Amino acid sequence: MPPELPPPDACLFLDVDGTLVDIAPTPDAVRLAPGLLDDLAAAERICGGALALVSGRSIAQLDAIFAPRRFTASGVHGAEFRHPDGMTARAAEPIPRSAWDDLAVLLGDFPASFAEDKGFSFAVHHRAAPDTGPRLRAALEVFLAARPGLGLAILPGHFVFELKRPGVDKGGAIARLMERAPFAGRCPVFVGDDVTDLPGFAAVEARGGAAYAVGRDLPGARGTFADPAAVRAWLGAFVRRGAAAA
Repeated sequence: MPPELPPPDACLFLDVDGTLVDIAPTPDAVRLAPGLLDDLAAAERICGGALALVSGRSIAQLDAIFAPRRFTASGVHGAEFRHPDGMTARAAEPIPRSAWDDLAVLLGDFPASFAEDKGFSFAVHHRAAPDTGPRLRAALEVFLAARPGLGLAILPGHFVFELKRPGVDKGGAIARLMERAPFAGRCPVFVGDDVTDLPGFAAVEARGGAAYAVGRDLPGARGTFADPAAVRAWLGAFVRRGAAAA
């Protein structure tokens, strides 16, 4: 079914890359569409502050993208949090720097790939060479098997493999945020574009909310947006409806 506008008592959880912003060749190349920052700030006010970015990016990266705004956020797939009062917390321990150095050696065999050190996870991107995906994953599995002490698992995404702590995900992030005001007691709505968002879909559905996918149908989604531009238009319509009701 087509995505509906959030109800008046909604709390909004929004993925970023591929959902609010268009996918770029590299993470540093993303740009905000005109008006998006204002619409996010207005939607936050309409929801009584109950709006959060729930992303695979770190909170520091989110702040750089959405500056000067600093939204409530969960970063690195639920590993870190910033609550509405500005207090921060984490649900996982950082990965030792030595593992990052070893990963850099492995990626010497995959020159079209690159990695991000997010502190709590390593994201290995292969968008520039999608055919290498199976071989790259196999190499990463060997890499982790040789280092069981790291306690990491592979989370596959859209042309990316995230090496992260198992048991930490976007579903847990949403559940944790909903334990506190202003999210507690509201109807959760989550929008995401990738299989990494599926735990978030399950979390909002379990709490009587709605999940929506972007770009393709995903399990647990109540509806699907064509692309991030459609998500931004939906957010803008939500803001206009809220302004008219004020």
